[in-house]
Amino acid sequence: MEDIIIIGAGVSSIFFAHKLVQENKNLSIRIIDKGKPLKERICGLDEGLSCTCSEGCNRYIGYAGLGKSEGKFNYTNDFGGDLGRKIGGGETLELMKEVDRILQKHGAESVGLYSTKNKSLAAKAEKHGLEVLSAEVRHLGTKVAIEVFQKLYETLQEHIHFTFETNVTSLQPEAQSFFIETDKGNFHSKQLIIGTGKSGGNWINKQMDDLGLNTGETRLDLGLRIEMREDQLNAILKDTFETKLRCRGKGYEATTYCMNPRGRIIRKYQNGLVMPDGQNKNEEKTESGNLNFTLFVPRYFPSYDQAMQTAHRIIGGINQGDGRIINQRLGDFYANRPSTELSSNLIRPSLEAEAGNLAVEIPDLYLRSVLEFMGKLENLIECPIHPDTLLYGMDAKFYEPQIYTTENFETQIKDLYLIGDCSGITHSLSQAAASGLYVADKILQKHKGLC
Repeated sequence: MEDIIIIGAGVSSIFFAHKLVQENKNLSIRIIDKGKPLKERICGLDEGLSCTCSEGCNRYIGYAGLGKSEGKFNYTNDFGGDLGRKIGGGETLELMKEVDRILQKHGAESVGLYSTKNKSLAAKAEKHGLEVLSAEVRHLGTKVAIEVFQKLYETLQEHIHFTFETNVTSLQPEAQSFFIETDKGNFHSKQLIIGTGKSGGNWINKQMDDLGLNTGETRLDLGLRIEMREDQLNAILKDTFETKLRCRGKGYEATTYCMNPRGRIIRKYQNGLVMPDGQNKNEEKTESGNLNFTLFVPRYFPSYDQAMQTAHRIIGGINQGDGRIINQRLGDFYANRPSTELSSNLIRPSLEAEAGNLAVEIPDLYLRSVLEFMGKLENLIECPIHPDTLLYGMDAKFYEPQIYTTENFETQIKDLYLIGDCSGITHSLSQAAASGLYVADKILQKHKGLC
């Protein structure tokens, strides 16, 4: 019998476990994950080849989860989830400071912390119908992120049992405990923590149904990845590495995401779909003469299945079963004509894609948001966006359905907690990590008999 079993070895679980072992080394803790240890999370995609994984891509599942990717920690309540709304904005920011201290203790101090705050830009943007979202950012990059999370693993390994490459088939509440059935044997635990992140969507939906816990609406962000001249946004990026802008229009709210000056666009494989994703210039062999970001528009669906069906209908239709991605010149997009070939385009595409007509394959909502956003952006930078700017279809951010939890993230089943993105509350590395620390503190108080 374990004191605590954690299902999922992603960022929220790592910070949850780290807090526990630092405060109480007498607890018996086990982490179960369907993926592999960090050093074994190797995929052909890392070398620019095809995915070589047999069950679930090693890029997205396994120890550290999506933290292995670029390790971008945005410390803010402005975006990245609703943790501040659930537990209080001040406490959330304090927890994020603790997250950053833990990262630095394990090697992240080699990467500087920068701020995207700019009061004068925010005031100017407001005049043109845009909102500037700001954060303190520690962007580790893949290499440093792997080093940091490996050091955290070595710290945790001294006190925690890890069970990797293991599928949990059922969860059964018993008197004062839980029975966890897996394909590698069965386990018992007094308390159960689920931190399966975005990659565990289908699994957690089934488990919640089996446990009689109803899931609610599900958010899905879809948007176009935009690649422009590297100096196009100098007027607003001169004092910050990146800027996050929000644009509101009739029936939508669009926000820029993952802005990468001099970075490249790469292929992202998630939930059976292939999408254009951005990569930071600091990644090996990724620096380009372009700047890229995605303009995401969130929508809410009554269920997780409906959200996923929409993503597969739109992006799967673009993919055509062979990973196809479409792009179009901004000038052609404005003129409502297809792009045919881009060999003479001033802005050289950093990702191989098929030139075409976005209007034929992408719903009007997302096209209209880009059209209106570009107009406001031109007014903000006081310069036309170059017509050779490229639009790629289509990127997505997936979210877990909302499941009711108390302020302490405890479900309606006593001693069953949801942390990180699988709670439906956090949508970023920083907020996921902070939620892990928050719940760990509540669990520790419980073990001390304080709550």
